Amino acid sequence: MPASFPQYVTEAITGPLPDPPGVKLQKEGLHAKHPVVFVPGIVTGGSSSGRATSAPRGSSGSASGAAHSATCTRARIGYEEKNMYMAAYDWRLSFQNTEVRDQTLSRIKSNIELLVATNGGNRVVVIPHSMGVLYFLHFMKWVEAPPPMGGGGGPNWCAKHIKAVTNIGGPFLGVPKAVAGLFSSEAKDVAVARAIAPEVLDSDFLGLQTLRHLMRMTRTWDSTMSMIPKGGETIWGGLDWSPEDGVECKSKKKKVNDSEVSKDVNGEPVEVHPEPVNYGRMVSFGKDVAEAPVSDIEQIEFRDAVKGSNLAHSNTSCRDVWTEYHELGWGGIKAVADYKVYTASSIIDLFHFVAPRMMQRGSVHFSYGIADDLDDPKYNHYKYWSNPLETKLPNAPEMEIFSMYGVGIPTERAYVYKLSPQAECYIPFQIDASAEGGDENSCLKGGVYLSDGDETVPVLSAGYMCAKAWRGKTRFNPSGSKTYVREYSHSPPSTLLEGRGTQSGAHVDIMGNFALMEDIIRIAAGATGEELDGDQVYSDIFKWSERIKLKL
Repeated sequence: MPASFPQYVTEAITGPLPDPPGVKLQKEGLHAKHPVVFVPGIVTGGSSSGRATSAPRGSSGSASGAAHSATCTRARIGYEEKNMYMAAYDWRLSFQNTEVRDQTLSRIKSNIELLVATNGGNRVVVIPHSMGVLYFLHFMKWVEAPPPMGGGGGPNWCAKHIKAVTNIGGPFLGVPKAVAGLFSSEAKDVAVARAIAPEVLDSDFLGLQTLRHLMRMTRTWDSTMSMIPKGGETIWGGLDWSPEDGVECKSKKKKVNDSEVSKDVNGEPVEVHPEPVNYGRMVSFGKDVAEAPVSDIEQIEFRDAVKGSNLAHSNTSCRDVWTEYHELGWGGIKAVADYKVYTASSIIDLFHFVAPRMMQRGSVHFSYGIADDLDDPKYNHYKYWSNPLETKLPNAPEMEIFSMYGVGIPTERAYVYKLSPQAECYIPFQIDASAEGGDENSCLKGGVYLSDGDETVPVLSAGYMCAKAWRGKTRFNPSGSKTYVREYSHSPPSTLLEGRGTQSGAHVDIMGNFALMEDIIRIAAGATGEELDGDQVYSDIFKWSERIKLKL
């Protein structure tokens, strides 16, 4: 008998549903072996601090529901409070400051040590999600570093205490969404809503000033700066190239001799080749600039431009929605637009120009470069610990690292911008939602260039480290910890009765993906990556990784 009436109705329509992973694996005789530690992201956990008053963007809704589902699934094979731990932290703070203010890193260290000691010496399986992936990267460096900056666990702590790290939806190299969020408090959906109803998001009517309030708030969350793209043009591409060159933004592919075939009005076959997309141009002022040959783009240097007069020097009404844009002046705004196009490298300089206070604060805690020499003592500083391109993995050859993420969903990769109409207290730049590609299969939708990913994290960011930079013994993985890429092809629910679906690859809903949960339970029950059949890949991550010329 189905467990609920909705399930009964669903099965009456679609037939019997497959057993949930916990039930299936319980029938196979699997049981709890390794204790598990869940490290949430922004949207999969509230705040660990009593000072937090809210948990934005679904932390108590869809995401926590998915996390609860995953917990119930693991309970089927014997997981309970004594062998599970939720490593909650105040995700608004920079990672090191969670230790300074709340001693969160120390608590995680103590709880992991207790789990290992009380579970027969079995090492933990860590399950970080989203920003939690970067947070746990920071933790692995912190726990072995000497005090006062580190936790003093010594160089073998991770080897002794961690069996595997199963990173879910990990933004290892940052996300372009963070660029749009910090630059104009926008993303694809906001840009479309703004185009449809600008009076709601842009108007000062009733003092709403929605986007300005959002920008003022999110720029105080130091953790958001951990999501700025890392690795510059080496990783994300330049003005005339990107690793994803040749990508097809087509929902259905029918290939004949490696090119899609359609028919013209007379029924004759016509070859359709993918349109060229300049993903390396992460921000372009105008669709024409995004598409122009490099030789036709005339950039005017912005870094030393005179910013001009204060936009809000006499406007006391802007006090509640003050952002650093109010000190930029028209001269600064014009200089930003006249530079025309920004890559992942010049984006960092752009943020230093338009938000110097934010970046001055963030630069104390985060870094976005590529290390020339990882043995340089400067990389012992905590600002580098969450950047996998500026740190080494722990000396833990038996520890396995998984990159597990959804694919098959259009994901934000680059943007077309324009200047906003001038108004009091305004954000001077906005995504140009009128910029569209040539047809329904175009990669350009509403001013946003889309690539493959999980709707939030592009494949490039989630997969590159495990596919290439950490694969085998490299300077980033000197002990040769084994790495695996496990991709989950997105399949939306077939009926509304299925809720978010059991095959979703979306950034949050993947926590309810049966295949993902089954993989994680098998790992926690003792399976190795090889016993899961190694890599499971649907995207072109290995081909794209080969195009990145990074010294390994």
